[in-house]
Amino acid sequence: MQHIRAHVLVCGGTGCKANGSKEIQLTFARELQKFGLQDEVMVVETGCHGFCEHGPLVIVYPEGTFYCSVKPENVKTIVEEHLYKGRIVQRLLYREPINQEQVPRYSEIGFYKKQHRLVLANCGAINPEAIEEYIAVGGYEALAKAVTQMTPQEVVDEVKKSGLRGRGGGGFPTGMKWQFAKNSESDKKYVICNADEGDPGAFMDRSVLEGDPHRVLEGMAICGYAMGADEGYIYVRAEYPLAIKRLRTAIAQAEEMGLLGEHIFESDFSFTIHIKEGAGAFVCGEETALMASIEGKRGMPRPRPPFPAVSGLWGKPTNINNVETFANVAQIIVNGADWYCRLGTEKSKGTKVFALTGKINNTGLAEVPMGISMREIIYDIGGGITNGKKFKAVQIGGPSGGCLPESMLDLPVDYDSLIAAGAMMGSGGLVVMDEDTCMVDVAKFFLNFTQSESCGKCTPCREGTKRMLEILTRITEGQGREGDIELLENLAKNIKETALCGLGQTAPNPVLSTLKYFRDEYEAHIKEKRCPAGVCEKMLHYEISDVCRGCGLCARQCPVQAISGSPKTKHVIDQNKCIKCGACMTACPFKAISKA
Repeated sequence: MQHIRAHVLVCGGTGCKANGSKEIQLTFARELQKFGLQDEVMVVETGCHGFCEHGPLVIVYPEGTFYCSVKPENVKTIVEEHLYKGRIVQRLLYREPINQEQVPRYSEIGFYKKQHRLVLANCGAINPEAIEEYIAVGGYEALAKAVTQMTPQEVVDEVKKSGLRGRGGGGFPTGMKWQFAKNSESDKKYVICNADEGDPGAFMDRSVLEGDPHRVLEGMAICGYAMGADEGYIYVRAEYPLAIKRLRTAIAQAEEMGLLGEHIFESDFSFTIHIKEGAGAFVCGEETALMASIEGKRGMPRPRPPFPAVSGLWGKPTNINNVETFANVAQIIVNGADWYCRLGTEKSKGTKVFALTGKINNTGLAEVPMGISMREIIYDIGGGITNGKKFKAVQIGGPSGGCLPESMLDLPVDYDSLIAAGAMMGSGGLVVMDEDTCMVDVAKFFLNFTQSESCGKCTPCREGTKRMLEILTRITEGQGREGDIELLENLAKNIKETALCGLGQTAPNPVLSTLKYFRDEYEAHIKEKRCPAGVCEKMLHYEISDVCRGCGLCARQCPVQAISGSPKTKHVIDQNKCIKCGACMTACPFKAISKA
């Protein structure tokens, strides 16, 4: 009988794969063979561990030793020193960003200490392409319990009682949504999983689908049983090939075991799941546009009512939730609503997965209890701001969300608190900005995204966002005029009140929140023709101070010969020639060049 004394878990998420994790796995196989350890050590490809900043990641059990930024050439050392001789390879251990302390074990890393991983519990811990591993950690027990021990209404009631709210952005109570669909009379009903994750910097859904696809399938099947549907669709963008591959594998495995398909658990309940690949249109994250796309039509929203629970896919009652919402369902059914309610706040139960990006030391995925403060997420989990810079703002909720300033760092992260502050939970994108960020430019960036992704069906979104973007562009180019701020506010208000769908209704949020908290930056751009952060190129100019030693390095680096001067004398920049590339400032060893 084979005795496995150690497991080597190699992250197989998209980020780590892009950095060579597949080659790392192959190298482990070769090196283990050389040392005769192939029958004692098992190498497992997992999903994303969440700590993307330091991938590729390798964790060795039973010790739980955490090796980061591993390269194929490091594998021989790990095998020889750790797996063969029993000595941890110190130089490959993770170091905390502030005190540079080495942390040998996965469980002791600051990034994970304040997390509470429910949705991400299996990501990075099991092989996502092996249904046996999902079953070994309790997979499909919830579906079995629902189908064999509970009525459809009891399932709905349990989800209602849990307080689970939709994790796709709106935060609508999930149980109530299921009840509406269940109450609709029809010969056919559908369940849809919205995996059309399009927010810039967001990768929560992708990582769950790649790391634990069966959890999502199980949640969809439970929903199908509760509302009386026998067919489901996962709408996932085609840019997620690994997620699609693992979903196809998971569906085939579940069907082979009788966990999807006809007469599940020998009951009258049957449920099949299909995958629909989307073309990457952001507007298809809106549920009526998504359904139109599944039907083979152009992805454009339609007015509501009727709501999808009454008339959805092909005119039949349909329930739509996103990946993270479905990933919560199984644990609610197995452990009970009361167990789930222990986490979170009174009106925002459970946990939330965030994608941490931007000027933060620990980029990656973090799952935290609702109600945790923004400060804890950014500093305790995220490790603070890169390069010791000062925190300026955090954009939460993607293009539909808002930018919150330093004064809001102690704000509890829950649905109602964020909305009151002028932001929103959104799907979970969280972009951190430092002191070098121009908030007017940030507003322009997000509005440019939503404007280009508008389907163009309704005038407020099609024309209103275009006019707002034109004003913002003028402001960042030094052409802002008195009254522009008021005009932006009026346009934003009208678009929010009259746009057809959620894309248009939330598109002005980044502008409104930056106007609320960073109005002085807009005024500096308009009245002083100055970008305080030194970001807006057309408002910049570089100057050489008296500190200049006349070394000439800046002149040699300038690509347009805009700098002149004699050796050992102060040099001068010709502002008419300068293209504001910043090469001179980067090259100067005496910090004699500044931008203003």
